[in-house]
Amino acid sequence: MSDTVTLTSAIDGFAFTALHAQPEGPRKGGVVVIQEIFGLDQYVQADVARWAAKGFEVLAPSIFDRAEPGFTAEHDPKGFQTGVSYVQKVGIDAMLSDIQACIDDLAARGPVFAVGYCLGGSLVWLSAGRLKGLAAGAAYYGSMIAANAELSLNAPVIVHLGRQDGHIPADEVKAKVEAAHPDVPVYIYENSGHGFNNDGRPDSDLADAELARERTLELFVANGAA
Repeated sequence: MSDTVTLTSAIDGFAFTALHAQPEGPRKGGVVVIQEIFGLDQYVQADVARWAAKGFEVLAPSIFDRAEPGFTAEHDPKGFQTGVSYVQKVGIDAMLSDIQACIDDLAARGPVFAVGYCLGGSLVWLSAGRLKGLAAGAAYYGSMIAANAELSLNAPVIVHLGRQDGHIPADEVKAKVEAAHPDVPVYIYENSGHGFNNDGRPDSDLADAELARERTLELFVANGAA
């Protein structure tokens, strides 16, 4: 069961909302789930529930609240265009500040991890280099990872990519990440395209999605999840 909480961003004092879920069973740590450009839609909500079921307290910040509070959109051209415009309007620094606020809130109760998808995957990568208090992160198909491959990382990260992704060249991203960070695992899923963590989407292969989740959980356990 999830609820909505309000947190304050340090960069400008902005009050933003976040989807919040308590862990089921013993608490293993905290997870910040970072959205795609479509807002806190049904796929983010499903992911929040999934991590809570695995024993994590979860926060999923609504990182476009400065542009449109509570924004969600369909996975269609209109939703895509609106999401892209909100990325430009809000800016990366403000979104990272909101993520830092989530990390700080969860850190009082144990180690904090991050997982993000598309835009969120890029933000996980940037968070591992620019934010404080992150124990580990899993970055899914982020379009900004390659351009920021040489960023110094303060936390362990793994990267998940779909071979069939028409937006992100998996081999190119893998090569750039491995050249800069030979210790960072970059996994390419042969049967999947962009957004493959979204169960039921055309580019999603359930076996690939479940394997990526298993690898992400293993990363979290290896870095402090109880």
